[in-house]
Amino acid sequence: MLKSEKSFLAAILLCFFLGSFGIHRFYVGKIGTGILSLLTLGGFGIWAIIDLVIIVVGKFKDKQGLPLKA
Repeated sequence: MLKSEKSFLAAILLCFFLGSFGIHRFYVGKIGTGILSLLTLGGFGIWAIIDLVIIVVGKFKDKQGLPLKA
């Protein structure tokens, strides 16, 4: 199975520390939702928390729909 070039650990750290700014979404190539997250401060924090959980359980995907590499 193909894996993304983007790192699972980097995505977790970016989401944990900068999730309110959507930096983890920019990292995986999701520019549009990254801008939306930036403008709403991570959906007022809720979206950032949901993204963190999705990343931790391994279901977060990059722009091409590939799972992040371990």
